Amino acid sequence: MGDAVDLTGDGGVIKTIIRQAKPGALGPSEDLPLVDVHYEGTLAESGQVFDTTREDNTVFSFEIGKGSVIQSWDIALRTMKVGEVAKITCKPEYAYGSAGSPPDIPSEELKKQRELAAATKEEEKKKREEAKAAAAARMQAKLESKKGKGKGKSK
Repeated sequence: MGDAVDLTGDGGVIKTIIRQAKPGALGPSEDLPLVDVHYEGTLAESGQVFDTTREDNTVFSFEIGKGSVIQSWDIALRTMKVGEVAKITCKPEYAYGSAGSPPDIPSEELKKQRELAAATKEEEKKKREEAKAAAAARMQAKLESKKGKGKGKSK
């Protein structure tokens, strides 16, 4: 494992790289703020897993900087790149507050939310693929029509 890095300067969000990203891998940016993550949330005191995408192998997607996730994720994932695996440890004020526990959202509800997000993402991917196929078909038709015109002079 890599060295622990204090991302906030106050020990509030600590990142330890478990697996480096490949050279040249991209990270989130203002132009590309959407990230897809696999994660396992555990309580520091007991090691108890309170939420995970590993169980059903779903992906959680969100936009960095929109406040839709705990603050430590917005901070830590901004520093990560595609393929990187890291352990993020955070103080309660960067997570769920001084109570130090996640909100009372039943795990079934969290699972449904992840499944819905995954289905939406899959539908968007399908639409992009269909659009690419249609564009490729148009280009092919254009090339075919040019082939039929020939290069010689007309009579």
